Amino acid sequence: MLRLAGASLAGTAIEFYDFFVYGTAAALVLGPLFFPTFSPVAGTLAAFATFGVGFVARPLGSVLFGHIGDRRGRRPVLVASLLLTGASTVAVGCVPTYGSIGVAAPLLLLVLRFLQGLGLGGEWGGAVLLTVEHAPAHRRALWSSFPQVGPALGFLLANGVVLGLSAGLSEEQFAAWGWRVPFWAAGVLAVAGLWLRSSLAESPRFLEIDDHARVPLVEVVRDHWRLLLLTAGALSVGYAIFYAVSTWSLAYGTERLGVSRTVMLTCVMGAVVVKGALTPVMALLGDRYGRRPLCLAGCAAAALWMLPMVALLATGRPLPMFLGLTGALIAFITMFAVIAAYLPELYEPRVRCTGAAVGYNLGGVLGGALTPIVATALAGQGGRVPWSVGVYLTGIALLSLGCFALLPETRPVAAVTPAAEPATG
Repeated sequence: MLRLAGASLAGTAIEFYDFFVYGTAAALVLGPLFFPTFSPVAGTLAAFATFGVGFVARPLGSVLFGHIGDRRGRRPVLVASLLLTGASTVAVGCVPTYGSIGVAAPLLLLVLRFLQGLGLGGEWGGAVLLTVEHAPAHRRALWSSFPQVGPALGFLLANGVVLGLSAGLSEEQFAAWGWRVPFWAAGVLAVAGLWLRSSLAESPRFLEIDDHARVPLVEVVRDHWRLLLLTAGALSVGYAIFYAVSTWSLAYGTERLGVSRTVMLTCVMGAVVVKGALTPVMALLGDRYGRRPLCLAGCAAAALWMLPMVALLATGRPLPMFLGLTGALIAFITMFAVIAAYLPELYEPRVRCTGAAVGYNLGGVLGGALTPIVATALAGQGGRVPWSVGVYLTGIALLSLGCFALLPETRPVAAVTPAAEPATG
């Protein structure tokens, strides 16, 4: 289990590095380079629009790779998704700017961002299911939390590279070529990830299935449509919080408050470190007390914290900003530490890869794609404290709270005993 969980963690870290490095670049540099005829705010909005395309592609990727995962196995999904995401990320670093090729530059960004999202849409389902379906029932949330630590590591790696380059290069050097280096580094990481995953064994639960779904998506939509909608709505707050913290706050802090890029990146990275460290702790609580109670607690905490978060962020001072962002990510991880166990347990094994991945990534469209765009637009209309952004995020938290309240608990009744049998979805 340790080797398997470690390989899953490394793979998700690499793929989320690819996804996050684009978000950081969109917040800091892509607007002026690819949309120079726009005003600073409009250029950032346009860059965030290309960022959002990746989220639109993620459900399509979950359909494509979910079909493969339910028909051919979880393991092939991990290899194919990593190849696609890595290649498209390296290509982003090679795209000429608007000044070189005109309107073709942002169009190429759109295409490559779509391919990034397509690959990531398959990654989460494959990595999580391979871990969950190997894990003993009484520690399923703990072992499945390893892939959930991957996004934190990917974010820290992406922002650490950008922070190092930003500190070591002049503004002109960073804008000319420095921003491309993190994208090129994705090629090296993809090769390392493929090597790690080459020896993984197929999921035992998949090998036990005799009657594979012919068209998994059709079965999911026909038989589990209500569950699909509820999980998408429930997960939307997690995406909204994470991308408000990791992407929108960078643009707001540097452009609106005049905080240096280094300070903003450091505050966000510090909050993500806390979130990553708490992931296994929250997962253990999920194994002990259940998945649904932690999700409800996380949603409630998010609803209560969003207005204080924007007030602390608006101070422009490092410590209050760090505390505001950290509180938001603690609420986030209270939910998302157990999601990797919760979603697969909600679906039957024959359509589990498609159902869990599509529900997860639809939540990304609702919460992740729109939040940086909406938050940037709302923050540009008010005073120094973006209260409207806090109200928007609170509304999403309440929506998700209602969806989680309508979902059942899935923790096996004997999960506290090592002898428990694995649950079927």
